[in-house]
Amino acid sequence: MTKTGADYAWFENDFPDIAEAYCFNLVRGLSPAELMARFEGRPEAPLQGIAAVVDAAFAQYDLEEGDRQLVAMTTVGAWTLLIEPNGYLGVTEDRVLPASAGASWVSHFVNVNAVGTFLWAEDRVLRLCFDPMFPEDRWGAAPDELLDAMERIGFHLQDESPDTDLSSPAAFALAEHLTSVAITPELLQDTNFICATVQVR
Repeated sequence: MTKTGADYAWFENDFPDIAEAYCFNLVRGLSPAELMARFEGRPEAPLQGIAAVVDAAFAQYDLEEGDRQLVAMTTVGAWTLLIEPNGYLGVTEDRVLPASAGASWVSHFVNVNAVGTFLWAEDRVLRLCFDPMFPEDRWGAAPDELLDAMERIGFHLQDESPDTDLSSPAAFALAEHLTSVAITPELLQDTNFICATVQVR
């Protein structure tokens, strides 16, 4: 059964430190090490739980003056989960599309200004991209392929604004629809994440 945006409403309530600015990426076909090789990542010490990752990411940002960012990875089934606190590499098309060669890539991003992106790529082809707050404006090779799922999940595809904005939680649900990977509080709290830093600019 397809989850909806409401099923992921816990994320903003339970993890406010990362919920205001993040990029979650799910990549099938690349291990964490292979993914970091494509991003020319530099290994860092592993960290337990997302709170420690967020703290380290902001410390790294200050240390490197924004030139490098810390990312956290783990394997979930056939997928590599890559989390970027306050990051956006996973929705940067000129970085993602080459990196997605031979792989499936599903990512979603939001920043402190509520600007967001959902991106789905397969083997260097951008299949779908849109801002979750404005799902009626979509582009890519298959912009309408997921419309039925998007409506069930709760993306607002009509003209009038919804009473409650669940666009960010809905992006988690759409990513789960594409990957069958559920992001859970336990996964975020209990995982011993593989960490690396990557060049941002």
